[in-house]
Amino acid sequence: MKTGHFFVISGGTIEDAFVCGLLDESPGGVILAADSGMEFLYRTGRKPDVIIGDFDSVRPEVLAWFKGQEGIVWKQLNPVKDDTDTESAVRLAIGMGAEKITLLGATGGRLDHLLGNIELLGIGLTAGIRMELCDAQNRIRMIRHGISIKKTEQYGSYVSLIPYSEAVEHLTLSGFLYPLSDYRLTGFCSLGVSNEIVDEEASVTFDGGILLVIESRDDAIF
Repeated sequence: MKTGHFFVISGGTIEDAFVCGLLDESPGGVILAADSGMEFLYRTGRKPDVIIGDFDSVRPEVLAWFKGQEGIVWKQLNPVKDDTDTESAVRLAIGMGAEKITLLGATGGRLDHLLGNIELLGIGLTAGIRMELCDAQNRIRMIRHGISIKKTEQYGSYVSLIPYSEAVEHLTLSGFLYPLSDYRLTGFCSLGVSNEIVDEEASVTFDGGILLVIESRDDAIF
Protein backbone atom coordinates (compact mmCIF):
# COMPACT_ATOMS: atom_id res chain seq x y z
CA MET A 1 0.00 0.00 0.00
CA LYS A 2 1.37 3.38 -0.98
CA THR A 3 1.92 6.02 1.69
CA GLY A 4 1.99 9.79 1.69
CA HIS A 5 5.80 9.82 1.57
CA PHE A 6 7.00 10.82 -1.89
CA PHE A 7 10.58 10.47 -3.11
CA VAL A 8 11.55 12.84 -5.91
CA ILE A 9 14.71 11.59 -7.59
CA SER A 10 16.59 14.13 -9.65
CA GLY A 11 19.64 13.79 -11.88
CA GLY A 12 22.39 15.09 -9.61
CA THR A 13 24.98 13.12 -7.67
CA ILE A 14 23.57 9.95 -6.09
CA GLU A 15 25.32 7.49 -3.81
CA ASP A 16 23.43 4.36 -4.81
CA ALA A 17 23.78 2.46 -1.54
CA PHE A 18 22.56 5.44 0.48
CA VAL A 19 19.48 6.11 -1.67
CA CYS A 20 18.63 2.42 -1.92
CA GLY A 21 18.74 2.26 1.87
CA LEU A 22 16.33 5.17 2.21
CA LEU A 23 13.90 3.66 -0.27
CA ASP A 24 14.07 0.26 1.41
CA GLU A 25 13.23 1.87 4.76
CA SER A 26 9.99 3.24 3.26
CA PRO A 27 8.66 0.41 1.07
CA GLY A 28 5.29 2.13 0.62
CA GLY A 29 6.78 5.37 -0.63
CA VAL A 30 5.84 6.83 -4.00
CA ILE A 31 8.83 7.28 -6.34
CA LEU A 32 8.87 10.11 -8.88
CA ALA A 33 11.78 10.19 -11.32
CA ALA A 34 12.57 13.65 -12.67
CA ASP A 35 14.10 13.16 -16.12
CA SER A 36 17.66 11.82 -15.68
CA GLY A 37 16.74 10.64 -12.19
CA MET A 38 15.80 7.58 -14.22
CA GLU A 39 19.50 6.75 -14.52
CA PHE A 40 19.76 5.77 -10.85
CA LEU A 41 16.62 3.66 -11.03
CA TYR A 42 17.83 1.96 -14.19
CA ARG A 43 21.20 0.93 -12.78
CA THR A 44 19.70 -0.28 -9.49
CA GLY A 45 16.81 -2.16 -11.08
CA ARG A 46 14.00 -0.12 -9.56
CA LYS A 47 10.78 1.01 -11.21
CA PRO A 48 9.30 4.42 -10.36
CA ASP A 49 5.62 5.12 -9.96
CA VAL A 50 5.84 8.29 -12.04
CA ILE A 51 8.32 9.65 -14.59
CA ILE A 52 8.21 13.36 -15.37
CA GLY A 53 10.38 15.55 -17.56
CA ASP A 54 11.16 16.79 -21.02
CA PHE A 55 13.62 13.88 -21.36
CA ASP A 56 16.47 15.96 -22.74
CA SER A 57 19.09 14.72 -20.27
CA VAL A 58 18.48 10.99 -19.99
CA ARG A 59 20.19 8.43 -22.24
CA PRO A 60 17.93 7.16 -25.05
CA GLU A 61 18.45 3.53 -24.07
CA VAL A 62 17.37 4.24 -20.49
CA LEU A 63 14.28 6.11 -21.66
CA ALA A 64 13.42 3.28 -24.04
CA TRP A 65 13.79 0.66 -21.30
CA PHE A 66 11.35 2.42 -18.98
CA LYS A 67 8.89 2.99 -21.80
CA GLY A 68 8.77 -0.76 -22.13
CA GLN A 69 7.72 -1.20 -18.50
CA GLU A 70 4.10 -1.41 -17.38
CA GLY A 71 2.49 0.47 -14.52
CA ILE A 72 4.41 3.75 -14.82
CA VAL A 73 2.56 7.06 -15.06
CA TRP A 74 4.23 9.37 -17.60
CA LYS A 75 4.17 13.17 -17.51
CA GLN A 76 6.02 14.64 -20.49
CA LEU A 77 6.86 18.33 -20.26
CA ASN A 78 7.44 20.88 -22.96
CA PRO A 79 11.21 21.52 -23.17
CA VAL A 80 10.45 25.25 -23.50
CA LYS A 81 9.35 25.93 -19.94
CA ASP A 82 10.13 28.12 -16.94
CA ASP A 83 10.35 25.40 -14.27
CA THR A 84 13.00 22.71 -13.88
CA ASP A 85 11.97 19.08 -14.15
CA THR A 86 12.63 18.73 -10.43
CA GLU A 87 10.31 21.61 -9.57
CA SER A 88 7.61 20.11 -11.77
CA ALA A 89 8.05 16.80 -9.94
CA VAL A 90 7.73 18.47 -6.54
CA ARG A 91 4.55 20.27 -7.59
CA LEU A 92 3.17 17.05 -9.04
CA ALA A 93 3.87 15.22 -5.77
CA ILE A 94 1.95 17.89 -3.87
CA GLY A 95 -0.92 17.61 -6.33
CA MET A 96 -0.95 13.85 -5.78
CA GLY A 97 -1.43 14.31 -2.03
CA ALA A 98 2.11 14.08 -0.66
CA GLU A 99 2.37 14.46 3.11
CA LYS A 100 6.17 14.36 3.05
CA ILE A 101 8.64 14.84 0.20
CA THR A 102 12.25 13.67 0.21
CA LEU A 103 14.31 15.18 -2.59
CA LEU A 104 17.22 12.99 -3.73
CA GLY A 105 19.85 13.42 -6.43
CA ALA A 106 19.58 17.17 -5.96
CA THR A 107 23.19 17.93 -4.98
CA GLY A 108 26.60 17.70 -6.63
CA GLY A 109 27.72 19.06 -9.97
CA ARG A 110 26.31 22.43 -10.94
CA LEU A 111 25.96 24.92 -8.10
CA ASP A 112 23.05 26.70 -9.78
CA HIS A 113 21.03 23.48 -9.70
CA LEU A 114 21.87 22.94 -6.02
CA LEU A 115 20.78 26.46 -5.06
CA GLY A 116 17.67 26.12 -7.19
CA ASN A 117 16.81 22.82 -5.49
CA ILE A 118 17.23 24.38 -2.05
CA GLU A 119 14.78 27.05 -3.23
CA LEU A 120 12.25 24.29 -3.89
CA LEU A 121 12.06 23.57 -0.16
CA GLY A 122 10.04 26.78 0.04
CA ILE A 123 7.29 25.14 -2.04
CA GLY A 124 6.81 22.54 0.67
CA LEU A 125 7.05 25.19 3.38
CA THR A 126 4.34 27.28 1.73
CA ALA A 127 2.11 24.24 1.20
CA GLY A 128 2.53 23.05 4.78
CA ILE A 129 4.18 19.80 3.68
CA ARG A 130 7.26 18.33 5.31
CA MET A 131 10.07 18.43 2.81
CA GLU A 132 13.75 17.63 2.98
CA LEU A 133 16.68 17.51 0.61
CA CYS A 134 19.04 14.65 1.39
CA ASP A 135 22.29 13.15 0.25
CA ALA A 136 24.72 10.82 2.00
CA GLN A 137 26.25 13.65 4.02
CA ASN A 138 23.50 16.22 4.44
CA ARG A 139 19.84 16.76 5.26
CA ILE A 140 18.46 20.22 4.54
CA ARG A 141 15.13 21.55 5.74
CA MET A 142 13.50 24.96 5.58
CA ILE A 143 11.45 26.01 8.61
CA ARG A 144 9.47 28.97 9.87
CA HIS A 145 8.71 27.46 13.28
CA GLY A 146 10.92 25.96 15.97
CA ILE A 147 12.02 22.33 15.99
CA SER A 148 13.59 19.81 18.33
CA ILE A 149 16.31 17.36 17.28
CA LYS A 150 17.16 14.28 19.34
CA LYS A 151 20.86 13.49 19.43
CA THR A 152 20.18 9.83 18.66
CA GLU A 153 18.15 10.79 15.58
CA GLN A 154 20.24 13.61 14.13
CA TYR A 155 21.61 13.32 10.63
CA GLY A 156 25.33 13.35 11.29
CA SER A 157 27.31 15.33 13.85
CA TYR A 158 26.76 18.96 12.92
CA VAL A 159 23.79 21.30 12.76
CA SER A 160 24.04 24.56 10.85
CA LEU A 161 21.39 27.27 10.86
CA ILE A 162 21.37 29.67 7.92
CA PRO A 163 18.92 32.59 7.79
CA TYR A 164 16.88 32.41 4.59
CA SER A 165 14.96 35.58 5.27
CA GLU A 166 16.54 38.97 5.91
CA ALA A 167 16.58 38.18 9.62
CA VAL A 168 15.47 35.50 12.05
CA GLU A 169 14.16 37.11 15.21
CA HIS A 170 14.46 35.98 18.84
CA LEU A 171 16.49 32.88 17.99
CA THR A 172 17.15 30.69 21.02
CA LEU A 173 19.22 27.50 20.94
CA SER A 174 19.35 25.05 23.83
CA GLY A 175 21.06 21.69 24.09
CA PHE A 176 23.80 22.84 21.71
CA LEU A 177 27.52 23.29 22.25
CA TYR A 178 27.04 26.94 21.25
CA PRO A 179 23.74 28.16 22.72
CA LEU A 180 21.96 31.39 21.88
CA SER A 181 19.31 33.39 23.69
CA ASP A 182 16.90 35.80 22.04
CA TYR A 183 19.34 36.52 19.22
CA ARG A 184 18.65 38.33 15.95
CA LEU A 185 20.35 36.26 13.26
CA THR A 186 20.95 38.11 10.01
CA GLY A 187 22.63 37.21 6.75
CA PHE A 188 26.18 37.78 5.52
CA CYS A 189 27.82 35.96 8.44
CA SER A 190 28.72 32.38 9.35
CA LEU A 191 27.65 32.42 12.99
CA GLY A 192 25.20 29.55 12.59
CA VAL A 193 27.58 27.10 10.91
CA SER A 194 28.74 23.81 12.49
CA ASN A 195 27.03 23.70 15.85
CA GLU A 196 26.80 20.40 17.76
CA ILE A 197 24.16 18.79 19.93
CA VAL A 198 25.47 18.06 23.43
CA ASP A 199 22.27 17.14 25.31
CA GLU A 200 19.91 14.28 24.61
CA GLU A 201 17.71 16.72 22.72
CA ALA A 202 18.33 20.17 21.30
CA SER A 203 15.75 22.81 20.50
CA VAL A 204 15.62 25.68 18.05
CA THR A 205 13.01 28.37 18.70
CA PHE A 206 12.47 31.70 16.99
CA ASP A 207 9.73 34.19 16.27
CA GLY A 208 9.76 35.57 12.75
CA GLY A 209 11.79 34.66 9.70
CA ILE A 210 12.81 31.51 7.83
CA LEU A 211 15.73 29.21 8.66
CA LEU A 212 17.60 26.60 6.70
CA VAL A 213 18.49 23.71 9.01
CA ILE A 214 21.41 21.71 7.62
CA GLU A 215 22.46 18.53 9.44
CA SER A 216 25.79 17.22 8.16
CA ARG A 217 28.48 14.66 8.68
CA ASP A 218 32.06 14.71 7.44
CA ASP A 219 32.02 11.19 6.01
CA ALA A 220 29.20 9.46 4.20
CA ILE A 221 27.97 6.34 6.00
CA PHE A 222 25.66 3.97 4.14
